[in-house]
Amino acid sequence: MEQTTLEVLAPTVEEAVAKGLAELNLTQDEVEVEVLDQGTRGLFGLGSRQARIRLLVKTGTAANAASEPVKAVEVEAEAPAAAVPAAAEAATAAKKSPLQDDEFILGVAQATVKEILEKMGVRAEVKASFPESAQGDERNIWVEVQGKDLSFLIGRRSETINSLQYIASLMVGKELGRWVSLQIDVEGYRQRRERALRQLARRMAEQAVSSGRRQVLEPMPANERRIIHLELRDNPNVVTESTGEEPARKVTIKPTK
Repeated sequence: MEQTTLEVLAPTVEEAVAKGLAELNLTQDEVEVEVLDQGTRGLFGLGSRQARIRLLVKTGTAANAASEPVKAVEVEAEAPAAAVPAAAEAATAAKKSPLQDDEFILGVAQATVKEILEKMGVRAEVKASFPESAQGDERNIWVEVQGKDLSFLIGRRSETINSLQYIASLMVGKELGRWVSLQIDVEGYRQRRERALRQLARRMAEQAVSSGRRQVLEPMPANERRIIHLELRDNPNVVTESTGEEPARKVTIKPTK
């Protein structure tokens, strides 16, 4: 008599076994489990692979006692809602529409950041938008994250928020099939930091001019150094330059006279 077998795909081995047993209406004691592929969840849903198993029904069970043997069947288990990346769903919706424009791009960005935060155990409101001044395909996507006690997402010298931003940019670019420029702001931190940096730039420029000596600022990431350079680029009394190696690269403000 042909032995009944069933191959199952699911996010994990345990889910595959449960799905297969339900399909056969048997208990685990009545089958032998062969793991064909352990699968992997990947990082934030990237590079994930489903587990694959084969259930062999033991001799003497109801399924193998049937007058006609059941042929080998492959069943793909439905992943639970949490296992399906929200970003992938948004991207799929975008591909179905002939208008893969602002609405869909923002939807993918918003879903991606929300998914990352949920995997980190962070509860927050996420909203994606284009700045009013942005134009063309290279415009920035601005993602605002609002919630309670989220300062830990910023990190020392903005390291955490910049890492979050980098990972989200890669994921959104992967879903859309092209690189995107994405900026994440947590509870208005970016805007407050930009205002503070512009004020710092003007104040240190004044000190450089009044003292006749160059002023060296604290180490900053590239995006913050750029704010200093832009703020003082039209000031005829000083010049700015970045010196040192990452992550200790600094802006130096020098008087022109």
